[in-house]
Order: sequence, then structure tokens, then C-alpha cells
Amino acid sequence: MKRGGFCPLFFQFYIGMGKSKYNVSSDTEKRTYNNIVFDSVIEMKYYRDVVLPEWGSGNILSFELQKPYVLQPKFIHDGKTVKEITYIADFYIEYADGRIEVIDIKGIPDSVAKIKRKMFWYIYPDIDYKWICYSKIDGGWCEYDYVLKRRQERKRNKKRS
Repeated sequence: MKRGGFCPLFFQFYIGMGKSKYNVSSDTEKRTYNNIVFDSVIEMKYYRDVVLPEWGSGNILSFELQKPYVLQPKFIHDGKTVKEITYIADFYIEYADGRIEVIDIKGIPDSVAKIKRKMFWYIYPDIDYKWICYSKIDGGWCEYDYVLKRRQERKRNKKRS
């Protein structure tokens, strides 16, 4: 089979698993809330448990889901158009105190996510961009870098014991 062609076996493998190429279940019931289908269950829970209560209390003035940001515009190289690089934020939040946060819900970031985070920080230095995850042992919803640091500390302490 030539490169880039259709592979029925590969397609059947994904259909059989019931997941998309992004490892998201095709069953949307578990990740739907208020008739909004989220990319993941954990993203839906953050919306339900954090964003909506804060919005209801007036701490959040407005928010957007899946807000796109251009990290690099499209350009021409050797006569061919190279697509722009975009990042789609899980949550864009404007708080009553004037703060703006862009939040991405993370499990384990891949290399592409790490590169896009660096690009976002460079292009939008005035926007507070956070990776948030849920860690029961660390107290619930926390910044990813904090959870990562705490995990490393626990691992070091375990080796010492």
C-alpha cells in the first residue's frame, strides 16, 4: 500500500475499539453535560465542578469553550502554503477581578502539547496560561506543574525509605 493511502484494517481497528484517533471514546454520554459534548470526561468535570459554580457566584464574568489561538500564521515556502499552527484552549475565562486565564485540562502532556505551550507563552505573554489536572492525593484540581513536582517528591521519598 502506498503511503498516505486508506488502510481498512487500521480503520476497523479503531472502529472496533470505539475510540477516535485521539483516544476519545465514541460514546459521548459520559462526557456530555448541559448538552455540551466535551473532549474528555475530566474536561467535563472541570466545567461542571469549577467553572459553572464560579460563574454562578459571579467570580467568573464570562468564559468560552474551545477558543482557538494562532501560534504561527500560515506562510508560503517553496511556492507551497504551509498551514498555520493553532492551539485550541479548553477554557478561556475572564474573572470579575479583571484576570484572564486560558486553561487546558491535562492528563499527561505529549511532546506536541509541550511545544505548543512554549509557543503560547511566547506569542501571548500577557495571558495566564495554565495546565490543570485532577489529583486526589494533592487536593483535587491543581496546576499540572505542581502535581508533577509533588509526584517527583513522593517518588524520591519512597526511594529513601
